Amino acid sequence: MNFIFRVFARGALALVLLSAPAAAQYPNKPISVIVPFAAGGPTDVVARLVGDQMARSLGQPIVIENVGGAGGTLGMTRAAQAKPDGYTIAVGNMGTQSAAPALYPSLKYDPAAGFAPIGIVSFTPQAIVAKKGTAAGNLKEFIAYLKTNSSKLSYGHAGVGSIAHVSGLVFNAKFGLAPTLVPYRGTGPAIQDLVSGQLDYMIDQALNVIPQIQAGTIKVYGIAAPERLQSLPNVPTTGEAGVDFIFRAWNAMVAPKGTPKEIVGKLADALGKALDDPAVRQRYVELGGSAPVDADRGPAGLQKLVESEIARITPVIKAAGVTAD
Repeated sequence: MNFIFRVFARGALALVLLSAPAAAQYPNKPISVIVPFAAGGPTDVVARLVGDQMARSLGQPIVIENVGGAGGTLGMTRAAQAKPDGYTIAVGNMGTQSAAPALYPSLKYDPAAGFAPIGIVSFTPQAIVAKKGTAAGNLKEFIAYLKTNSSKLSYGHAGVGSIAHVSGLVFNAKFGLAPTLVPYRGTGPAIQDLVSGQLDYMIDQALNVIPQIQAGTIKVYGIAAPERLQSLPNVPTTGEAGVDFIFRAWNAMVAPKGTPKEIVGKLADALGKALDDPAVRQRYVELGGSAPVDADRGPAGLQKLVESEIARITPVIKAAGVTAD
């Protein structure tokens, strides 16, 4: 038994000694960042934005690899199965890291335990919007209108598992609403139908609907966040409107499970520097998003967020009987 223990101890020590130089030299080649959605979407935009700044801190190029499909779960599966050396990481979102376990019973990765968390990349509050001409004058009146008429109304979203879909499920469950859910192949077509009046309402990431709100082609009832958006200063928060509903989409950077802590630390430090960059923060304002506050940054802050969001969202999805498999 002592012999086996000594062999095991020597093997563990050898692994530590071998990984230490690799971590010290990291990075010495380009880093691939998997974005599990198409180029140009919200997650892709913020991944490229912080990636450019992180590359400067790390001294190596960061290459974005778009791997879409199955609500982002295909890309995240590839990331989870990648070699844990810090050269393949990923930027997922609220859907892939909190809603996916309930939506995909055969999911091949564990968002909470299957990755080495690096940090939260961004928050984007949801905007509660309706077709132009909706009679309700404020958010409380709108919710009252929905309660009376929800069975006759339609709610649009960008497909099962999308941020708009999940936020709609949470909102509708909270207020006892039962509209017809209309899925689309992406956010763009859904917003087009909202503008044309074929849809009644949506709850989507603010950055997706800011142009239409500013143009007056849709009606906005509130921003589901603690603070108003600088890009929409006249739109009240849900709290200011007297409604208890906060829902923020978020993006997060993760590495494969088993990535050395020293490497994760270097990536987290580079992400933190990117989030403090004035150009990044200004771009976030323009997009209607925000960087996490200091207390929420780093691996621990992301781990806490993922676990709490899974606990919040899973019961709602299961109660709705929705799956994407």
